[in-house]
Parts: sequence; structure tokens; C-alpha cells
Amino acid sequence: MTSTSFRPGRRAVVAAAAALPLGAALAACSSDTGDGPALGEDDAAEGSPFADAIESGPVAEDDAISASAWATAIKDKGSLIRGGTVANQVFSLASTSGGQPTGFDAGITQLLAKYILGEGGDEKVEYVDTTVETREKLVENGTVDCVIATYSITPERLEVINFAGPYYLSGTAIQVRTEDKDTVSGPEDLSGLNLVTQSNSTGVQAIEESVTDPGDVQTLPDNESCVAALKQERSDAYVLDQGVLLGNSAADPDVTVVGEPFVDDPYGIGLSQDDEDAVDFVNTFLQAIIDSGTWESLWTATVGEVIDGDAPEPPVPGDLPS
Repeated sequence: MTSTSFRPGRRAVVAAAAALPLGAALAACSSDTGDGPALGEDDAAEGSPFADAIESGPVAEDDAISASAWATAIKDKGSLIRGGTVANQVFSLASTSGGQPTGFDAGITQLLAKYILGEGGDEKVEYVDTTVETREKLVENGTVDCVIATYSITPERLEVINFAGPYYLSGTAIQVRTEDKDTVSGPEDLSGLNLVTQSNSTGVQAIEESVTDPGDVQTLPDNESCVAALKQERSDAYVLDQGVLLGNSAADPDVTVVGEPFVDDPYGIGLSQDDEDAVDFVNTFLQAIIDSGTWESLWTATVGEVIDGDAPEPPVPGDLPS
């Protein structure tokens, strides 16, 4: 397993429209997002809705920090190490000019860093690459302080790590080649088709439970491999969390998300079971950004760019699936 990391310099915020996270409300969104912004677009500046959302984030009281060994350790070292990705156009996209990533997950990360480290703390994040196969390991061995990576909370994962949240609700969905978008609308149309999903992802279970008699089911290590298999016609459909799939569609007009989510996916923040106070601290943070209106502002600056209507009710931190 190899991981890479970087620490960006002063923020040059990527366009909010280039980082478009989504969740349970995505049924209102057009499934054809091929005309979305170009991957890596860098056309927002300080004062953009995304930057304003981060600026509005709260800062924890000193007593709250000192009461948490996990938060104290982060403050003492002066940075938050987040596991995730900076290559997802929907949730966490790297700036082309060396600034902070943007997207819903990137925003949650920067708000958490600010909450712990104080004003300017949103720029003190180290981003470590993770995959669906390495996330638990990097949490368990302490390589990262947390994982914020469209990370679905499941009972199986809760056996080895802890989760704060949920902080967003998404769902398992289907992606096909754009030329085939009128042939598939739901899991009932996947019978006999060759499918692909990421190994160790919730897509594996979704296929097992919701697709009758599929053809060949490939499990590949990362999103890029799955998109390649779909575009090269080695698979007929890609099944995974809708947020990730719509990121692909925003970056590549040759692939399209079809239908609506058919399995709920609550996103959580992965934390080590050794950090006993971390879950309560992060849930308090999540409730603080909800109560202050920052969560809604972040949604509006990102998800709200592609979904009609008002922001949904945020999930209740600590309300984990059984």
C-alpha cells in the first residue's frame, strides 16, 4: 500500500461548481451531468460561496479541546491529517493552483481543522490518499487522524473502526455509458449484465442484495479502474455510491448516472477505536456546524449548485445504522 500526501499553501479556492457533493436529495438532480465543469477548473476566489462557508465555521472553546485527548494531539502538532481523496470532482477536488481542495468532504475537513486549530486552521490540513481497501488500515495504525471520503457507515466497518456522524446521506446508484442511458433505470434492469464495483465497497453488497442473476461481477481497486472498465465495455454498468458516480459524470460526458439511489448510504467520519473521545468531539463539531447554519451554507455552495430546491435536513450526528 502506497499513500501520497500534500499540504497546500494559501487557499486559492476551486470553483464551487466544480465540487458538487450530493446525498438523499439527489433524486431531484438531472442524471445527465456530462456538461458539468471541467475537472481541475480553478475559477473561484476568496469571497466565493465555498470560501464564505468555510469562513463562517465555528471554533471550539479551549476547554472543549483540552477535554479531548484526540483534539489536543491534533492541536499540539498544528495540523489535521485527513485520509481521503483529492481527485473526486464531486466531494474533494484538488486546486490546480496549489490551494485548498473544494467539495463537500473537503469543506467538512477544513471546517473540522478550523474548529480544532482556530482561525486559519482550515489551511492546516495534510491530505493523505486512501482507497476503499486502505481506509480502515490507515485509521487503525494512526497514519491519519480521520477519514472523510464519502465513507459509508456499515456494521462491518464499525467492527474495526469508529464513525462520527452521519454528516450526509447518499445512496447506491448505477452508472452506464451515456450511449446506453435509456436502457437502464434501476437494479431490475441489471439482470444478465456485466457489472463492476469497487472491492470492499458497499456496491458489492448492493449487487448481492438487489440484482437478480447478474452476469460477470468485477471488483476493482479504485474508481478510475471501474470507470475504465465501463468505458472499455468490459462491464455494462458501474454500481456504487451515487455521489462518487456523479463526480465521474461531471468530469466525463461519456458516462451517466441513471435512475435513483436504491440503497441508503450514510456518510461518516472514520476514527480509530483507540481514540475513545474522538467520536463525541467530532459529533459535537458536526452539530455545531449544523446549528450555526454552516452545514447549509456548505451544501448551498456545492450540492445546491446542481440540485434544485432548498438544502435537506442534515442527518443527526450519532444516529448510526444498526
